[in-house]
Amino acid sequence: MDFNMKKLASDAGIFFTRAVQFTEEKFGQAEKTELDAHFENLLARADSTKNWTEKILRQTEVLLQPNPSARVEEFLYEKLDRKVPSRVTNGELLAQYMAEAASELGPTTPYGKTLIKVAEAEKRLGAAERDFIHTASINFLTPLRNFLEGDWKTISKERRLLQNRRLDLDACKARLKKAKAAEAKATTVPDFQETRPRNYILSASASAAEQELRVAQTEFDRQAEVTRLLLEGISSTHVNHLRCLHEFVESQTTYYAQCYRHMLDLQKQLGRFPGTFVGTTEPASPPLSSSSPTTAAATMPVGPSVAGLAPPGEAALRLEEVSPPASGTRKARVLYDYEAADSSELALLADELITVYSLPGMDPDWLIGERGNKKGKVPVTYLELLS
Repeated sequence: MDFNMKKLASDAGIFFTRAVQFTEEKFGQAEKTELDAHFENLLARADSTKNWTEKILRQTEVLLQPNPSARVEEFLYEKLDRKVPSRVTNGELLAQYMAEAASELGPTTPYGKTLIKVAEAEKRLGAAERDFIHTASINFLTPLRNFLEGDWKTISKERRLLQNRRLDLDACKARLKKAKAAEAKATTVPDFQETRPRNYILSASASAAEQELRVAQTEFDRQAEVTRLLLEGISSTHVNHLRCLHEFVESQTTYYAQCYRHMLDLQKQLGRFPGTFVGTTEPASPPLSSSSPTTAAATMPVGPSVAGLAPPGEAALRLEEVSPPASGTRKARVLYDYEAADSSELALLADELITVYSLPGMDPDWLIGERGNKKGKVPVTYLELLS
């Protein structure tokens, strides 16, 4: 118990000495040992790395999980060392609602059939999103979090220890300075009554201060070297984070490529081909200028052309050359307004009646519709066929 009390008293004395030194430095009443410029640059780079890593980590978490309540829940599970429960993505939840709506409203109706097709696509999108979140969390978020919770805590601990060693060193310098000043003053203004004892005490005090200074200087230099090595390791951290960033980009590219394929498949199932113009030889958009190669290179074709889908040697279908079959035409009532995407399609108004028929080789999701002297392709999902 006595030993613990002595240690407690010693620690309290060291703490008080450091507090006095720190306070005097703040008020400009004490000298402060400055670190070299290279060391200061290492400290600044480490602080900047830590701050930006925190911001990137937080914003990536927001990107992967926009719901703040869900993020808090996942954080608590991680702190309690428990497995985070599987969570349904928004796309999968939307797919579930659409499937249930189709089942209740009628899966054989045009609306119900379309709901089922879109629900399947949304389910695939949700599964792709789940894979992307899982991959990004492992390959990108985990290394950033490990740096903040591991390497950075070690660096911070050694920096605090270096700060304490510097305060001890500067306090020893201040004590030695005071001891030498007192000894010099006693030499110039001697006290004839107690000259020898006082000089002996002052000399011993100065010698002790010098010894303490040498010990403090050694400990400070040793701690500065340890901290310097840790700070120089930030370069390796940057290399590691660069590799993780490349992996994050790869996973994000894969995710959006999967989403693009799923949506393109859905458009094909619904009978809408973006960028496709049946029955016309005009381009879908004005031709790009030859002076803008960057724009041309960045343009991604979103669907195959009709000419590419047609058998070799056959031209695209021309509606003006199509005549209705002798039998097989039917009347149909339009369920919803439909805006034609190009000149090969026929615009529709809800509740109007049109004549429809099919041609050999046509997509089953489309029919040829006629209204007066106008004709064009119409989607089956917008029609109610009448007998």
